[in-house]
Amino acid sequence: MAKHHVTTTVNREPVELLCDPSATLLDVLRDELGLIGSKEGCGSGDCGACSVLMDGRLVCACLVLAAEATGHEITTIEGIADGNKLHTLQQQFLEDAALQCGICTPGFIVAAKALLDRNPDPTETEVRFWLAGNLCRCTGYDKIVRAVMNAAAKMREEAVHG
Repeated sequence: MAKHHVTTTVNREPVELLCDPSATLLDVLRDELGLIGSKEGCGSGDCGACSVLMDGRLVCACLVLAAEATGHEITTIEGIADGNKLHTLQQQFLEDAALQCGICTPGFIVAAKALLDRNPDPTETEVRFWLAGNLCRCTGYDKIVRAVMNAAAKMREEAVHG
């Protein structure tokens, strides 16, 4: 079976690789690039554990073929931090104890970032609606929603005060 040549950008770094035609973006991120933050929870796009940004748009990496990433910019949970400095969302999830086992956490943070990039001042209802594609079996959702709301407030304040 012929391999597909993929050239893309992952977390602001150019990437070039060969992959099987049936390989998903999630497979390549985890197995070829060693970016294991995105998880496979269901393999059918129902849980959000594999959420990444493709050109700033939220997608389930388990549903995107790796070959489809050619020419696109991919951002994973690893690319949200600025080097060793956690993104405000990541820090807030820690401060608000919005995680337990951690399987769903990267997907929630990536999804929340996509929301806050579009709407820096969401209502609680908007946060809950936006995160509805991400499932958590440990925390319930109140701490997660609170972390997103608190991070949004901090990010707005940071934007004003630099």
